[in-house]
Amino acid sequence: MADKTPASVWYNPVHFAAFGFGSGAAPVAPGTFGTLAALPLWLFIFAPLSTDAYLLTLLVSFIIGVWLCHQTSEDIGVHDHGGIVWDEFVGLWIALFAVPMHWFWILLGFALFRLFDIWKPWPIGWADRRVSGGLGIMLDDVIAGVYALVVLQCLLFIFN
Repeated sequence: MADKTPASVWYNPVHFAAFGFGSGAAPVAPGTFGTLAALPLWLFIFAPLSTDAYLLTLLVSFIIGVWLCHQTSEDIGVHDHGGIVWDEFVGLWIALFAVPMHWFWILLGFALFRLFDIWKPWPIGWADRRVSGGLGIMLDDVIAGVYALVVLQCLLFIFN
């Protein structure tokens, strides 16, 4: 059974952000809905940035995410509530770094990120089980994003 969405998501701005601006309140597959909600932000905010600005914005998003996820999980009393999806946002933004603005590569990045996030090969699963707090919530998705990024960049190198 999925964790119930706390009412605070709709009135607490920290919880609202941690829940992916409400996308994590989806009754099924909140991680997938959160990842989908991250796409428009990537298209309009991240994709147009220079490499340096992208990386800086990604770093700031990660640091803010550690705090958002920690504070929200503490407030609602559930570590890594399924609806906390800010980590999916950052993981997808990592996966899509330096990806061409073409639907195929964007869709493949989305799919690879979700695959690694769900499958949790080492060290993703290890981080998910062993690292606590906001950093723990963020870390497994960051690693999943890096895995997806590496696979995407290899495919781009081979096929472009």
